[in-house]
Amino acid sequence: MASSSSRRELANVGPLQQITGGRFVRRFAQLIVGLYLFGASMAFVISAGLGMIPWDVLHSGIISHIPISFGTIVVLLSLVVLLAWIPLRQKPGLGTILNALLVGPAVDVTLPWVPHFSALGWNILLLVAGVVLNGFAGALYIGSQFGPGPRDGLMTGLSRVTGRSIRLVRTCIEVVVVLLGWLLGGVVGVGTVLYAATIGPITQWFLARFTVTLRDR
Repeated sequence: MASSSSRRELANVGPLQQITGGRFVRRFAQLIVGLYLFGASMAFVISAGLGMIPWDVLHSGIISHIPISFGTIVVLLSLVVLLAWIPLRQKPGLGTILNALLVGPAVDVTLPWVPHFSALGWNILLLVAGVVLNGFAGALYIGSQFGPGPRDGLMTGLSRVTGRSIRLVRTCIEVVVVLLGWLLGGVVGVGTVLYAATIGPITQWFLARFTVTLRDR
């Protein structure tokens, strides 16, 4: 039975409430595992070589016009996205900070271990595995209720403010980012289209199962 003192949905609370919301060890472990798997899923998609994920299409498009590194534009764009949190009244947390610090290294650690296939069929399988893993990992760390990363916070904030589903909002964001990145000269492929079209429903399905209830205090 659900109690009136529990939140089964994603809670828009500050860092203190996130930390004192109960089940800390379970939630923190879920956060760390989710962040690592999120980076690993990106490595899968990159290794498949069938198209970048939407935000990376935008990153590659921007750096084709500005002489800075890929990692630098990821950080700078994260700061820009965080500014969009202000009108949405979205609150950052421990997960927001760790997202910025851990996902990139997780990609670097995983990439050397991901096989590179010459056969198209194996690369398609690797791509699909990466997309599904990305949705699962995103749901793990968002559902831990320590605050989403900058880009996912934009998604959850828009969902909360507009009343639209995570699935719809996520899909709309990914499509817009792909189009903008493509116009800037970013790398687009069939994997980009697959990711943009399916990541919303995948994330929402897993999120309903891995969101951890916060305790009211």
